[in-house]
Amino acid sequence: MKLSPSAHADTFCRDHLPPDEQWPTIRFDLPELQYPERLNCAATLLDEVVAAHGPDRPCLITPDETWSYGDLLARSNQVAHVLTEDFGLVPGQRVLLRGPNNPWLVACWFGVVKAGCVAVTTMPLLRSSELAPLVELIRPTLLLCDHRFETELATAAPDLPLVLYGGSDADLATRCAAKPGSFSNVDTAADDVVLMAMTSGTTGTPKVTMHFHRDLLVVADTFGRHLLKAEPTDVFTGTPPLGFAYGVCGLMALPMSIGAAVVLLERATPAEFADAVAEFGVTVLFTTPTAYRAILRDGKADRLASLRRSVSAGEHLPKAVWDEFFEKTGVRIIDSIGSTEMLNFFVGAADDDIRPGSTGKALPGYQADVIGPDGGPVPDGIPGHLATIGPIGCLYLADPRQGTYVRDGWNITGDSYIRDADGYFWYQGRSDDIIVSSGYNIAPTEIEHALDQHPDVVECAVVGKPDTDRGMIVHAAVVLRDGVPGDAAEISELQAFMKQRIAPYKYPRSIEFVDALPRTMSGKVQRFRLRAATSA
Repeated sequence: MKLSPSAHADTFCRDHLPPDEQWPTIRFDLPELQYPERLNCAATLLDEVVAAHGPDRPCLITPDETWSYGDLLARSNQVAHVLTEDFGLVPGQRVLLRGPNNPWLVACWFGVVKAGCVAVTTMPLLRSSELAPLVELIRPTLLLCDHRFETELATAAPDLPLVLYGGSDADLATRCAAKPGSFSNVDTAADDVVLMAMTSGTTGTPKVTMHFHRDLLVVADTFGRHLLKAEPTDVFTGTPPLGFAYGVCGLMALPMSIGAAVVLLERATPAEFADAVAEFGVTVLFTTPTAYRAILRDGKADRLASLRRSVSAGEHLPKAVWDEFFEKTGVRIIDSIGSTEMLNFFVGAADDDIRPGSTGKALPGYQADVIGPDGGPVPDGIPGHLATIGPIGCLYLADPRQGTYVRDGWNITGDSYIRDADGYFWYQGRSDDIIVSSGYNIAPTEIEHALDQHPDVVECAVVGKPDTDRGMIVHAAVVLRDGVPGDAAEISELQAFMKQRIAPYKYPRSIEFVDALPRTMSGKVQRFRLRAATSA
């Protein structure tokens, strides 16, 4: 049942939800998921934390400053006053945010939410040609932008009011200084849209997903409560931008639901993140397998001594990376899978439940299955499409691909998995990545896992390459360690190495050496670009 929107609200979001027949099944099977009909998630994540722990509790930490929870609350309230009083925003209107991970971006986000509006956080790296179609799609009323990243956004939306933040002389700071530090949060419904997020585009054209106020609480009450088990004294940090679902979960919803502190770095290499862990005593780290691999490669594992929890998401975590990280740090990486469409993680494992190489089991509150082309479940041990049902589901904004992602109530992630008899899920590749060569189905990840074992290989990605005789052959794009020549002798060396570790029909008959793998801004390998290059 869809609840009534707030009085005098802009109904754009509700009017553009998918038709009822394309909605996913939504279930609230756990007692902790029984939310009230009216709630504003900013109250839970911010106001209630200040009431419980006091205003002086450290909240947002950067190399230059620390904001307490009281600081963030006051500034967020001031932002909400600016939105409603200076610009006349009403609940349901969209506000586009642009900037790197820093305290002012978080204050803007909470100010938008407190005002009952919808936050659309974008990456500062996006160009005007990428921002313009997003602006056209979401129809924002106002733009809030870090003062260093104004040009591209102003070009993309020249007719919209743009307020700059960051720095004491920026327009937003001046406006906020004239506003009180208290604000009565708008009385929103639990299923009012609170944020829109762009998918990171591993398949080409990004999509925009919509999420409700209650969805932010689901993150804490499922993954946070049952797997992460963080404590108020923990210090979080991570690489995902706040414009991505992974960032919203790992650097806002999860730490702030318990009053923990968050170290925000605007831009840093994995090695610099490792140094930040040591400098700030970070205990909980959210990042990607690529970053974990880079930290190990750069010899920075000793900088992670303060960690007690590490989370991996965004792409598949190879067993070799898990094993090496555990060997050098003693920390067991919590592998998990989520999606922008689902906002939250829905499969994962922690502590003694971890089986390295597996993504884990369905999280409490979620049902997960592996289904075949007919939409029915396949037997354990047989690859198929990963599907899930839970308290959050895919809701695209005005996108015909809703009917592809949601089928018969299931959210179909686009990942190929095998489930074993114990309920653990084992990643096989993206569903459109499976290589069919001479009638054999070959999972790219199996080839990648084997190639990763060679000492000359820093990282690799495998796709199918069209072939007249076999239909497809296995093609590997390989990044070599420094000093190794990428010549014919190295190709022969890698192919011989592979034939000793996997069935000969699976070895990469085509190998190219590249300086770097093509990736999205969230770090996922863009295999569609590799496929396009092999087909050219």
